[in-house]
Formats: sequence, structure tokens, C-alpha cells
Amino acid sequence: MAQTIREVMTRDVEVIGPQDTLRDAAEKMRSLNVGALPVCAADRVVGMLTDRDIVVRAIALGMDSAVTTVEDAMTGNVQFCYEEDDAMGVLARMRDMQVRRFIVVNEDERLVGIVSLGDLSQAVSEQRVGEALEHISESAPTV
Repeated sequence: MAQTIREVMTRDVEVIGPQDTLRDAAEKMRSLNVGALPVCAADRVVGMLTDRDIVVRAIALGMDSAVTTVEDAMTGNVQFCYEEDDAMGVLARMRDMQVRRFIVVNEDERLVGIVSLGDLSQAVSEQRVGEALEHISESAPTV
């Protein structure tokens, strides 16, 4: 029987607000030992902020992390899946889109969790997760 994302996702996800500073976000990432935080306004996901976003979109450009907001560095077009989605289908989407995690929402599109390749390894064979990771890690074609 196929497993759903609800069965493998990480619940109780910490979030950050779009008006918080990058310094606040970096400190939260450090204390939680995570590399990504969903960005929420009220209970709606408006973006995702990764440690790479902070470095590449802000610090490398000389922005001050004490005053630059999360909104200025986050990725706004967030990929998500539903908690009732099939784990194999989500793994295939991750592979095709070359991403390592998805926000998980309920039928009202409210944040209920996050699912990563590591989470999916509970539901899908290690070989399939490994193949997906290999594809995700490939360089994207240049245009």
C-alpha cells in the first residue's frame, strides 16, 4: 500500500515572518539546526528561506543582515504538496523539479508540515531516493 505524505512528513515546523530580519532567521536556523524555514504571514505560506538564500541573495551583495528582511531574500514561488499526496509521486516531483524539500499543506492550503528527501526514505526504497538525489544534484542546463 502506498504511503501518503502525512505518514512521513515532519510536523510542528518552525516558521519565520516576511518582516523578520535575516539575522533573526539565521539565528533561528542555527538554534534549530536547519537550513530552511517556511515564511508565513498569518497561517499562509508566502515563501521559503534557505541558508543559501541568505548568503547568495543578501550577504554576497553586501546587504546588512540586521536590517534586511526575510522578504528581500526568500524564494516566493514555493513548491508544495498536499498531506494526502502519494509519497512516490512527491519524490518524482522533487526529482523533476530538482528540489530537496516541499512544504506540506492541508486541503485549505494551510501549512501542516515539511517533507524532505530524508523523510521520504521512510516510505520509498533507498535506491529510488538515491536516484532522485543524484538527479537533483545534477547541474541544471544553462539557457
